[in-house]
Amino acid sequence: MIRMNGRVGTRIRGRERDRGAVFLEFAGLFPLILVLMAVIWQCIIIGYTFSLAGNAADEGARAAAAADGDPASACAAAALEHIPGAWSADVSCPLEGTVRQARVRLDVPILFPGAFSLPVTITGTAGAAEEG
Repeated sequence: MIRMNGRVGTRIRGRERDRGAVFLEFAGLFPLILVLMAVIWQCIIIGYTFSLAGNAADEGARAAAAADGDPASACAAAALEHIPGAWSADVSCPLEGTVRQARVRLDVPILFPGAFSLPVTITGTAGAAEEG
């Protein structure tokens, strides 16, 4: 007499035999899936930081080239206006010949802006000819 799964004379076949395997496979792969999602999200944050740095530098250079007063303060104000507060930024606006340069340095946040930053700085640079 064969006794399996509480029944006499029957064997476990097909799907019933593999019942716990799917759960074990999922439990083993779940941490890997979470790590992979975190890495993908971090890549998105890095790309967004590149976009922010470039756009802020463009806006700063444009504002400095057209400024009537102090071009450095107009450049910094315009650049910082286009950067969310969670990113830490450093803006410089030197004059190189007749071209007003804008350099924006942003620290890359880890997973969520405003928390911790990677030891990586992304720099966006733009230039605009002085109008005055």
